[in-house]
Amino acid sequence: MYTIRPCRNDEQGAMLAIVNAAAEAYRGVIPQDCWHEPYMSTSELSNELDADIKFWGYESDRALLGIMGVQRVRDVDLVRHAYVLPEFQHQGVGSALIRQLRTLSELRMLVGTWAAATWAIAFYERHQFKLVPVGRKEELLRSYWTIQDRQIEASVVLANAPIG
Repeated sequence: MYTIRPCRNDEQGAMLAIVNAAAEAYRGVIPQDCWHEPYMSTSELSNELDADIKFWGYESDRALLGIMGVQRVRDVDLVRHAYVLPEFQHQGVGSALIRQLRTLSELRMLVGTWAAATWAIAFYERHQFKLVPVGRKEELLRSYWTIQDRQIEASVVLANAPIG
């Protein structure tokens, strides 16, 4: 049995452990100048929480196995920081989390990910997200996210509803 629930403030260490373990998949895949150690620091997580990202956790046997955040930005909900511990990937954890976030949102949902993370793109496509036209990618990333130009160059955006 498992539970999907909001993450608690006292779980930030577990959340960071999940993010940093799962993000190892990006090492050597994303541009080298976009990789850093740790992938997410304590202060970065704190900043994301301060930016009103609501994290949901997949819990089994009293342990968090995966997390996924959602952030309302004006007229959309952004899927943020979707990570599952490597030993629990491909077991439905991420799918359960994205289904939960989709039930909570009445708005268009957008997700940004690394263009080279083909497994992440395929995951979102399996959950009815579609890549937005290349010509709209930069506009959306600049409008809804606060990220560096280099990350914009190396990213894609997917949406759960068509974007012209």
